[in-house]
Amino acid sequence: MTTAESDNRPIVAYIASLDLMKISSLLPSNKNRSSLVHTLARSLDLFSRGFSSVRSIALVPPQSAAFAELNSYHTKEYLDFVLDPKSVDSGDTGTKTELGLEDDCPPFEGMSEYVRLVGGASLTTVKMLRQPRCELAICWDGGRHHAKKSQAAGFCYVADCTLALMALRRLTQPSSDPDSGPSRKMRTMYLDLDLHFSDGVSHAFHQTSKGSPHLLTFSIHHAAPGFFPASPLAELPFPGGDPFTLSLPLREGASNQTFAHAWKCVERVHAVFDPDYVVVQCGVDGLSGDPCAIFNWSLGPSEGSLGWCVGRIVNEWRGKKVLLGGGGYDSPNAARAWAYLTSVALGHPLSLDTEIPEHAYLNSYAPSFVLDVPAGNMQDQNSAEYLRTVEESFDVVISTIAERMKK
Repeated sequence: MTTAESDNRPIVAYIASLDLMKISSLLPSNKNRSSLVHTLARSLDLFSRGFSSVRSIALVPPQSAAFAELNSYHTKEYLDFVLDPKSVDSGDTGTKTELGLEDDCPPFEGMSEYVRLVGGASLTTVKMLRQPRCELAICWDGGRHHAKKSQAAGFCYVADCTLALMALRRLTQPSSDPDSGPSRKMRTMYLDLDLHFSDGVSHAFHQTSKGSPHLLTFSIHHAAPGFFPASPLAELPFPGGDPFTLSLPLREGASNQTFAHAWKCVERVHAVFDPDYVVVQCGVDGLSGDPCAIFNWSLGPSEGSLGWCVGRIVNEWRGKKVLLGGGGYDSPNAARAWAYLTSVALGHPLSLDTEIPEHAYLNSYAPSFVLDVPAGNMQDQNSAEYLRTVEESFDVVISTIAERMKK
């Protein structure tokens, strides 16, 4: 039996607190989702030290982000407004429009605390990774990948992904040989699995790796005329484009089979870039059953499923990892998915036939009352011809990355 004194299992830091859960549950686009996520994880015994013999979980409360930490990316004008509790009721309408605080991002009660806590939660993942035993950190309340430097966008009020990546980019690897020169900067790969393009993150780091490539962003998403967000960076790589800002757009009905094919490109990019850190935005709005109804992805466990992809990253890729949340508008399915991914991260994947335990939100999981989020019957529009085009585009960009990495 492993005792606290003898326990040398790697640690998975799970960033959560009652305050974070309460404030995240006020998010207008995902009311009460955070409560479902964390209560399901607890009811499945994921927070028990004995859940897995492979990795040990550590519940870590987030540190609220200081103004200076948020200001390392966001503008002072944006922060002065969103961090002022009075802005919800008394803020100037023109200013709200200028800062993106309308339509899909209305000001809400608790917004100032939300920005500080969610931004701080994702920064806490980076702080935890500095501990030698901590291999992986999870923040399901993070992953707000549409927020911009001076604007809220796409249900996102704080650019926590960008803030975490900037913090990782400041880390260095001490040289093992004093005569070999200065410490080298760590390489970080950001992989976004959300249904929507990671425009906030991709634009933040676009063309920033020209001199010395230390950060690569890769978004797998749906892109089509009129589909949010519109961006030229959401398309397949092209000659002359930034090889460290990558996109792999998929058509409607993307299934496990399509993701398995796309994953070959992910593995090849990962192999040539060889990152020290990997940050994964695990948006679950591409799962079957989500109100967006665009993809036909399943939770697991077959090849190409969401759980299979995250399992590959966690168990087969070197280095330390961060798992963030993101989109997902069927809250019970989001809770199912992130509970399952937590079990994958701990090295002890739950059976997808696991019954949802008795707890406060049990009735939300009707009618199946099990963990699984299976695929539906949507037709996959990603033809073999299109997937060949994807592969050919990545053949070119991977060669470019390899050349740049030699410099």
